[in-house]
Amino acid sequence: MASISEKFRDFQASKAVLFWSCAGCVVATMVVGFTWGGWVTGGSAQQRADTAAEQAVAQLAADICFKRYLASPDARVNLTALTEESVYRRDGLLEDGGWVTFGDREDPIDGAADLCADRLAEVDLSTLPEAPATAGSEMPVADAAAAAPATTVQ
Repeated sequence: MASISEKFRDFQASKAVLFWSCAGCVVATMVVGFTWGGWVTGGSAQQRADTAAEQAVAQLAADICFKRYLASPDARVNLTALTEESVYRRDGLLEDGGWVTFGDREDPIDGAADLCADRLAEVDLSTLPEAPATAGSEMPVADAAAAAPATTVQ
């Protein structure tokens, strides 16, 4: 009786066994690569890149919205009105107010209003300056136009 090591040493595989062994290894490698290895197809890589680009644009637009909203002359009043609204309506108010519409675009940037509303909801009203009491103490028209869109949230 031959030992296992002798059987292994004397084994000579046929061409069919070698072919199917190689084919099985290729399939196993692909299964492991695509499931656990992080491999992706060209189409899914493009989808991921497009999604990441859209999220980056929305994040940038939300940051601009947040800064412009807090820089507006009536930020405290607008923020109070915004926080009193339903969580589900806040993004609509920001979109309708033009806070997430930039440049020559007619439509607001997708996803930016949600992100901006979430950040604005976290702002402590006590940290904002009081609204100007008199017309003479308001921000100059040029500065106000640069700080806020044409329409405000009410």
